[in-house]
Amino acid sequence: QPSFEAYFTEILLCKNELNVTLNNLSNWMKDEHVDKNLVTQLDSAFIRKDPYGVVLIIAPWNYPIHLVLVPLIGAIAAGNCVIVKPSEISKNTERLVAEMLSCYLDNDCFAVVTGGVQEATKLLKNKFDYIFFTGIPSVGRIVMTAAAKHLTPVTLELGGKNPCYVSDNCDVVNVARRVVWGRFFNAGQTCIAPDYLLCTLEMQEKLMPALRQAITEFFGPNPQESPDFGRIVGDKQFRRVRALLCSGRVAIGGQTNEAERYIAPTVLADVQPSDPAMQEEIFGPILPIVVVANMDEAIDFINARERPLAVYAFSCDSKVVNQVLERTSSGGFCGNDTLMHLTLASLPFGGIG
Repeated sequence: QPSFEAYFTEILLCKNELNVTLNNLSNWMKDEHVDKNLVTQLDSAFIRKDPYGVVLIIAPWNYPIHLVLVPLIGAIAAGNCVIVKPSEISKNTERLVAEMLSCYLDNDCFAVVTGGVQEATKLLKNKFDYIFFTGIPSVGRIVMTAAAKHLTPVTLELGGKNPCYVSDNCDVVNVARRVVWGRFFNAGQTCIAPDYLLCTLEMQEKLMPALRQAITEFFGPNPQESPDFGRIVGDKQFRRVRALLCSGRVAIGGQTNEAERYIAPTVLADVQPSDPAMQEEIFGPILPIVVVANMDEAIDFINARERPLAVYAFSCDSKVVNQVLERTSSGGFCGNDTLMHLTLASLPFGGIG
């Protein structure tokens, strides 16, 4: 991951989360006094917040510091003990978390468990009082099934396909820059990245040169040599993402280098809903464009699929942006930008439910 991206996501956003928590903790801890009825007028009626107990945090590899520390900050603020399970795929960060957390936190209250699927499976056999899991839906089902045996409440933050509608009435250059930034940040390995574009055929043709220009502006004429463009995390993930390049036609990019786990910032045009790139979360630097006739067709397309983690809409007409917001359902929404809702610690982070 490029140094700026790592600083912004792994350090700065964690500091923001920590500052919000420190500034609000005394207020969060107070009893919440509630309205009383006729028979309790002389009584005190309030809600007192108690810690859950022992919390398990299972973190992913794509933002391996952020997605350990942000739930950890919340769990500590609420008075819990915590077991952290970092991802074994980002092995250097896993080792760092295991070595460093014990230097700063009370080892009687906080522990790190390293390892892969076998260790995680053993962990989930134990009874926890709360579980945070960030990752793919198939593993989320395993976590929730294990938690159900103990009636343990769970927060699941799962990936998915985040649609981005671009109306015919928009600033094409602005759209291209913001979509390229959001899609190719961390080489596309971001759960809230715009996963595919929905636009008319006319807008697809207008966007292509603007997207090409934005990619060149951000990453140079050869992104493989750019210090600002990341790599795919592992060989297995590289081969999965590369296989998606067969969808539609490659309009921009498409170059790969397995030795470096490099996949160029790529735009696929004329992608069909049945193509491989539309059957799973891409989680890589590939941006498919699906042609629709108008906004109504785009909204129907979004609503015919799983409710996404995020929806994005671009238009110079605020009524169009609001239409997409009101007529779709998602965990987060951004009008005329991408990813930026994640930077606001006061907004919730996650999908529906």
